[in-house]
Formats: sequence, structure tokens, C-alpha cells
Amino acid sequence: MTDLLQDLLPAAVARAPQRIAVVDRAQSITYANLNRLVDRAATGLTALGVVRGDRVAVLMPKRIEKVAALIAVLKAGAIAVPINALLKAPQVSHILRDSGATALVTTGARIPGLLAELGVLSGLKAIVAVEETGEPHGGLSVVPWNRLVANQGPVAGRPAPHDPAMIFYTSGSTGKPKGVVVSHSNLVIGARSVAEYLECRADDRVLAVLSFSFDYGFNQVATALMAGATLVLLDYRLPQEVLLTIERERITALAGVPPIWIQLAGLDWPAAAATTLRYVTNSGGAMPRATLDRLRALLPGTKIYLMYGLTEAFRSTYLPPEELARRPDSIGRAIPNAEILVLRPDGRLCEAGEPGELVHRGPLVSLGYWNDPERTARRFKPVPGQPVDARVPEREVWSGDIVRRDREGFLYFIGRNDDMIKTSAFRVSPTEVEEEAYASGLVRDAVAVGVPHERLGQAIVLAVTPAQDVAPDDERLLDALGRRLPRFMLPLRIQWRDSLPRSPNGKYDRAALRAEFQGTFAAERA
Repeated sequence: MTDLLQDLLPAAVARAPQRIAVVDRAQSITYANLNRLVDRAATGLTALGVVRGDRVAVLMPKRIEKVAALIAVLKAGAIAVPINALLKAPQVSHILRDSGATALVTTGARIPGLLAELGVLSGLKAIVAVEETGEPHGGLSVVPWNRLVANQGPVAGRPAPHDPAMIFYTSGSTGKPKGVVVSHSNLVIGARSVAEYLECRADDRVLAVLSFSFDYGFNQVATALMAGATLVLLDYRLPQEVLLTIERERITALAGVPPIWIQLAGLDWPAAAATTLRYVTNSGGAMPRATLDRLRALLPGTKIYLMYGLTEAFRSTYLPPEELARRPDSIGRAIPNAEILVLRPDGRLCEAGEPGELVHRGPLVSLGYWNDPERTARRFKPVPGQPVDARVPEREVWSGDIVRRDREGFLYFIGRNDDMIKTSAFRVSPTEVEEEAYASGLVRDAVAVGVPHERLGQAIVLAVTPAQDVAPDDERLLDALGRRLPRFMLPLRIQWRDSLPRSPNGKYDRAALRAEFQGTFAAERA
């Protein structure tokens, strides 16, 4: 039984070398050929100077080379940093700088925009570009992907199971996104745990529509490798493309988030698409009851798994499909290899029905936040009762999510205990939105809050006061924000005010604004 994700690939080759491993819009590749491609990419990275522990960022749409690059980084002993292809240059710049990435694998089309962000590519030892001629950009030499994978030779060094494997960047309630560091062991045990309760099989055809920068999205890669299944990649613009792909590729497994399921539930499904799906999963927020009911009617023979997870612990709970009719609002119970507690602030267990913070223990707890020991210490705490001289103290992660547990042990999500916004399954820091509003020069004060929205989970409302001699102008402000922020971070509503409420200590009163805007989108649900 392997402890390293990259070892799942040769294991799959040994079982079925000619089975199709990955399919993208243009081509497919067998497990045997994917294994050879990963080997060559890993040796190519080593030849470029990537050494064990280096961070290698991967930024591109979903394609076979992206899967190969991420696995090759692990095989080279480095740490993979998957970056959401939807992010714009300012967010990419932050991730490259914060992670200290020494190499970047991307497409040639992304490089000019990144260079426009002053110094964004400084510090990189190497840039590898898919579909790139190798022409220099701003004095930087770019290595084409086909030259990278022409290498044969040694790799930098085999990592240990508890070494860092990947950094997933996720927003907190304040500041720029922070990197959550997961180990090789986290990835493998997480894949094994999820594959166990989903009963993943080698004949599954898994449709990957979620970003690999999202731990839930990358798990589609990991569980497919674990089972030796076929992974079908899709970056879609319209939800109809998802249904067409399900039908054309005979998809048996699909993971989604509430906004995706809301879109899909509103479509007429082809009969073939409805009959091939063996299971679907939901995480990243609660699925609306109406959407769940519609999916159950559309997919009567499909198992529907409602799940909950946090990047800091990979995956935490799932609701067995047979419990769906009785507990449609539940996030279920602990997945295999996880212990889930509901605790009071003082660390004591909550009684049944008593709200408390969800706390995760076990081998899926990540290594903490990249280069942020203070924040790590706040969220990752030693498990009580350990010997004082424990060589490697076990830690538990406090999620920041308030839940309750019923008498049978099933959990129910209540809300967050901080200001973080959860929209379209993305975690958004209000500070990031506010900083870009200030940078526009159009506002004097800015506060971003998340309010309930049936389709998005939460929508961003931005309350602002105009800068001196500036007239309120939604279009102008949104245009400025749109040049610097990805679409999911843009406010759905802007509220111009003469002044914003403040608390007695002079801080912006976010709670008052949230309460005021609570029903902003209620009319859309009517």
C-alpha cells in the first residue's frame, strides 16, 4: 500500500496499462503513456534545477499536461502549487510570491499578462510553457513543454510520506489568501478514504469540472488514480456542456458545488446522461432543498452524496445516500480515517443539539499554513491528553464552522464564526475586495459582506462611500474591480452611502451591515 500519490500511477499501469487514464477536449492518454510522460516531466524539472522542497506553480486550463505536471512535481520531490486558471495577474502574483515558487508551468498566453505585474516572475528559476515557442519574455527564457519532456535521467529525490506535497491557496476572513500545506500522506489517505465510501471502481469515468486548485477538485485526480479509473477533463462555459459531456463520454461520477447543481437541475437531461451516472457528490456549501429534490427526480438510479470538507483537513463528513430522504439538511458523519467533534470554546464536548465548532482530528489534518506559524497556532491545536514529551504531537484543526449534532450523531451546518464570504463555493476574503475598491481611487470607505443568495450560497454586497469629488458610479467601480479581480470575487450589489456604520471602538460595523443587507436578494427567491 503506497504512501505517495505519484506511486498510484505505476500501480495502475501494472493493473491495466492500456486503460485510458485522462481525456481532455483534444486527446486521451493511457495509463502507460501517462506514466512515461510524468517520468520525463519529473526528470525535466530536475534538469532545470528544481530540487526537493522547491515550490512549482501550475497555472493552465484543464488538459492532460496539467495532470502530468502536477504529478511530475510530486515525483521530482518538489511541492506543487496549483493555481486556479480563473485568477487574474494580481492574485497569481500573490501566490507566486507567497509560496516562493521557483518554477512555473503555464501556457504562453498567460506570460505577458503576468509580466505586466511588476516583478511577478522574479525569483523563478524556470518557466515551462505549453504551446510556447521558447521565445524570451522580458529577458526570461521560456522552456517549451515538449523540450521539458524530452529529458531522461534522475529526479531530485524521493519525498517522505509526511513531507509537504501541495499548497492549496484559500481565503480566510482577512487579508490575502493563505496556503494550506498538505502532505503526501494527507493526499493518499484522503483519496483512499473518499474512494472507500464512494465505492470507486476501475470502470468509472470521472468528470472533472472543478478547479484542481480546490482540494475537492484535485481529489477527482487522486481518487481516479487510486481506482485506476478514467478522468475526463472539462472547463465549461455553459452548463449544457456538462450534460453533453456526460452523455458523450458515458460519465459515471460527477462532483459539483451548489451553483453547478442549481444550473444543472434547471436543464432538461438527455435520457442517456441520466442513466450513466452511478454517483454524484456535493460539497462547498449546502445544496438547496429544491435543487436536491429536482436532482433526485432527474437521477432516480444515481447515488447522491452530500459532503462537507475544509481545505485544512481535506474532507470531513458525508451523508450516506440511504439517509438522504430522512436527513436532507445534514452534512452526515465522519468519513473513514477522520474523527469529528463538536466542541465549546473551552474544548469541552457539546451536548446533542447544542451548537459548537466543528473540530477535525486524524491523519487528514494538514500541516498548517505556509509560512504563517501564528495563524497555524490559532487554528491547529494540540489534541488534549497527549504525553508532554510526545515526539510529534497530534493536532486537531478548528474549522471556524458552527454545527450541531443530533442524538444519532448526524451533523448539521449552522454558519461561520468569522467574516469570511463563501460564494459559488469559493472562499473570499472581504479584505481582498475592499483593498481593490480602495485602489480604484473611487471610494473613501469600503466594506464587503456576504449575504444569503439561493444560487451562490452567499453574494457579495459592497458598501462604499465616494471619494472626494467622485460621483457614485456602479459601472465605473465594477469596471475597475473587474480588471483586478476574478468574476467570483466581484460584488453582486454596490451600496453607495454618505457614511458607513462604525462600532464604539471606531471599526466598521460589519455585523450591522450584514443584518441590513440580509434580505437583499430575497426577492429573487420569491
